[in-house]
Amino acid sequence: MSKPKSYIPVTIDPHASDAHSGDVEKCSRCTGTICCTYTTQAVPTPRGRDDFQHLLWQLAHENIQAYKDEDGWFLLINNRCRFLGKDGRCGIYHSRPDVCREYSNDYCELDERAEDNFELFFDGYESLLAYCRKRYKNWDQK
Repeated sequence: MSKPKSYIPVTIDPHASDAHSGDVEKCSRCTGTICCTYTTQAVPTPRGRDDFQHLLWQLAHENIQAYKDEDGWFLLINNRCRFLGKDGRCGIYHSRPDVCREYSNDYCELDERAEDNFELFFDGYESLLAYCRKRYKNWDQK
């Protein structure tokens, strides 16, 4: 399973009239409301040194990671949804964006960790730099 692509999924409010009982039950077993603590953004597949330099610049920023899975390359932006309540429920449930309304937890990170299907994962600048140095033997030469 890969993380949602350009999604900010939101936990279902069990008090809402349109909540599905199975979704609510499943979300209630999720500690930390995982799906609401990050978003992902597809990025072009890095094809050369300049592309990797750009990706390094992106990973030089706080809370940004990158991964490659069967669907391509993605930035993983580790920032909690600002409307996520301390109780794990959505603070704007009735007016949430459509992408949140369309999110399904049929198969989510409670079923399998997204990381288990990453082909490559870079937890920050240093790990991507090590990969670049391995991939390009003359990486440090100008």
